[in-house]
Amino acid sequence: MQYKKIYQLLASAALVTALPLSALAQGKEPVKVGLVSSKSGVFAEQGEEVMRAVKFAIEEANSKGGVDGRKVEVVEGDDESTPDAGRRVAEKMARDGYNLLIGAVPSSISLAIAQNLDRWDAAYFIQASKSDKLTGDTCKPRSFRTNHSDAMDIAMINEWAKKIKGNTFAVIAADYVWGRDSGESFKKAMEAQGKKVPLTLYVPMGTKDFSPYIAQLKAANVDGIWVAEIGRDAMAFVKQAGEFNLIPNTPLIGHALISNFIINATGKNLEGVPGNSGYAADLNNPRNKEFVAAWKAKFNRVPTDAEGQAYNGAQVMFDGVRLAKSVKPEEVSKALRGAELNTIYGKVTMRAADNQLMLPNYVGRVKMVDGALRPVIEDTYPASLTPPPSPLCKM
Repeated sequence: MQYKKIYQLLASAALVTALPLSALAQGKEPVKVGLVSSKSGVFAEQGEEVMRAVKFAIEEANSKGGVDGRKVEVVEGDDESTPDAGRRVAEKMARDGYNLLIGAVPSSISLAIAQNLDRWDAAYFIQASKSDKLTGDTCKPRSFRTNHSDAMDIAMINEWAKKIKGNTFAVIAADYVWGRDSGESFKKAMEAQGKKVPLTLYVPMGTKDFSPYIAQLKAANVDGIWVAEIGRDAMAFVKQAGEFNLIPNTPLIGHALISNFIINATGKNLEGVPGNSGYAADLNNPRNKEFVAAWKAKFNRVPTDAEGQAYNGAQVMFDGVRLAKSVKPEEVSKALRGAELNTIYGKVTMRAADNQLMLPNYVGRVKMVDGALRPVIEDTYPASLTPPPSPLCKM
């Protein structure tokens, strides 16, 4: 396994001389970030976006004098899209002093990391993983979720379901903790609306041939299909669903499906497909407009949903350092719990009971914008829809 140190310093010597006499030159302890995400495996495409956004946030912070006057340094490593590799990489980072951790995509890796934070003297910022376990029965005082949980998505879906046409649905989901949580939650939400879900399929991670599952979905003759696949699996399913004429004959409804990297990899197969959207560049608030403008200046395009969520996670981490006036994981964690933060989602609160960032939620639809397909937000649901903390979470 490659474990590569990359120190994100100031952009140039000219920039250093242009900076005010901040604490960067006064010897404050630096902010040391451990960026662990997928460079290989099923989540590699999403991992690439996460890494790009976190490193952008670090470069941006350093160009403005650092975080609380502290230089931000980062090491990055490949979690290989597996919990075992993710845990090993994160542990190496934390024990080397890079103990503000961020970057994993799937819930299985986040769960593996979160359970070891006290032992490693680290804090962890979840910016993509959705499993309710992370803020439920396995919650940890040093683990913070800055994206939407499954419970938040399902609470929104309970409202959105009233608008979804059809009476019978099928589920196809990844056979791991997030996919099963998603599939089971969707089924409960639909049945609560008096609708039926006669077919549920859980597909092993890394599946390349979806034709047996597509045959079952076609035979079920349902009005819509809930899809909770991710990464390369999602790409393969959508491509093959088009090839075998499952779509557009049977509408898809996506949980984390209408992500930019999946849309870009599957032609026009997802055009018109609705789904939850964790972030979109058109969020209308000053903080997001500033972020999107800076991103466009560097990359000549708007940020993707995964990039926006990862950038937000890094900003929450930095807010914790500023509030604590410290880089020690325990102090950063204490400062963040219950804090009100100004983010690219607007002003939000880090709920103290379970370390869940209280975000508005969104339903989008894949549309053509400026010659490219991307998710466009159609409905916004307030953070007040977020379910109460799980009684299983004991901080």
